Amino acid sequence: MRINLALLPILLAVAACAPKAEDPITDAKVRLPAVDGNPGAAYFTIHGGAKGRTLVRIQSSEAGRAEMHDMTMRDGMMVMAPLTSGVAVPADGEVRFEPGGKHVMLFDMKSGLKSGDPIQLQFTFADGTTTDITAAAEAPGGADDHAH
Repeated sequence: MRINLALLPILLAVAACAPKAEDPITDAKVRLPAVDGNPGAAYFTIHGGAKGRTLVRIQSSEAGRAEMHDMTMRDGMMVMAPLTSGVAVPADGEVRFEPGGKHVMLFDMKSGLKSGDPIQLQFTFADGTTTDITAAAEAPGGADDHAH
């Protein structure tokens, strides 16, 4: 069997357009702490996929421990509470972890991390599956902090 090398670019282009497994986590970033010893925060979007999923744990090799939290308004004040039973994401839905809402606190972060550094995050779901991603670190106060 002979392969026509002129067709190789076309075959590669078709392969690149093939459906990919759904990525359960997108838009991940880690906001570094303003003061060494304070926690950082991870933000991202979880996608439920065709069946839905429940996030039960997050870990990072750049942090001693990670905790999921939620911010809510109570009696005119923002209150932060841990999310201890996981976060359910409905089928074909999404849940955003963002400033002022759900987020992950990263405690005991490694010293010397700076904006742009890769931060490894591992997500564990109720069905036992895990997803590993690399999030970019951003300066305290947000990605635009360096512009001020």
